[in-house]
Amino acid sequence: MVCPRCASNQNDDIKFCTSCGANLQAVREALEAPDPAKKFEWGDTWVADMLMSGQAAEIRKLELERRMGITPEVKRYNEIKAGVIVSSVGVGLAIFLAILMQGVAGHVDPKDAEIITRIWVAGVIPFMVGLALIINGLVVSRKIVEAQERALKEGRAALDEGQTPRSLRPPDTSEFMPTNFSVTDGTTRHLENAERKVNR
Repeated sequence: MVCPRCASNQNDDIKFCTSCGANLQAVREALEAPDPAKKFEWGDTWVADMLMSGQAAEIRKLELERRMGITPEVKRYNEIKAGVIVSSVGVGLAIFLAILMQGVAGHVDPKDAEIITRIWVAGVIPFMVGLALIINGLVVSRKIVEAQERALKEGRAALDEGQTPRSLRPPDTSEFMPTNFSVTDGTTRHLENAERKVNR
């Protein structure tokens, strides 16, 4: 074992360093002990998610999506894909119900058969929902993605032109943020007015 204090090689059986007297037994126990349990934080629980305000929850959701690489364009394609799937399910359900209810209609009262043969219309509901998702993904979501891309390009263009963004600097810098005003502007005006009054 290497002594952490003097860096001398020591036998694993001894309790104290022969060079500096450091307690090697305590070092061994500290190394063998399991890591202390992570401190409990309410912010990591479902309770925090439940009590979070709507805006904070939306910000957290967007941050998680950004970390997972889910861009607005990916969300748009997923929306179109979901629309195609839901529409297909609706068409399949309508066909299945039409065939099934035709078979059932032959064994019931003619008044009931008229209602039973129209149950296939229930498949139109998921078809319309899927169609709405497709239209939304193709038209509305495309506009949103284009607007976000435009804003991103404008931000990059501003950076390329040399404009510094109004944001906080990293914590390890000593650079001050440029400001458009001076803290002393108002006080010097007051001093100038006071000097004029005194001189009169």
